[in-house]
Amino acid sequence: MAKAVTTKIKLMSSADTGYYYVTKKNSRTMTDKLVMKKYDPIAKKHVEFRETKIK
Repeated sequence: MAKAVTTKIKLMSSADTGYYYVTKKNSRTMTDKLVMKKYDPIAKKHVEFRETKIK
């Protein structure tokens, strides 16, 4: 079988609260690490979420 184009990634909070989002990313078009500003409900504010691998 062919390798899947989209892969699941984990977006980990930069506020070190342990909160994360799981999303998909097209590995062919987006080759760099994904960084997004999203809401962290534990920190109760918007912070940067950085891409990490799902273990």
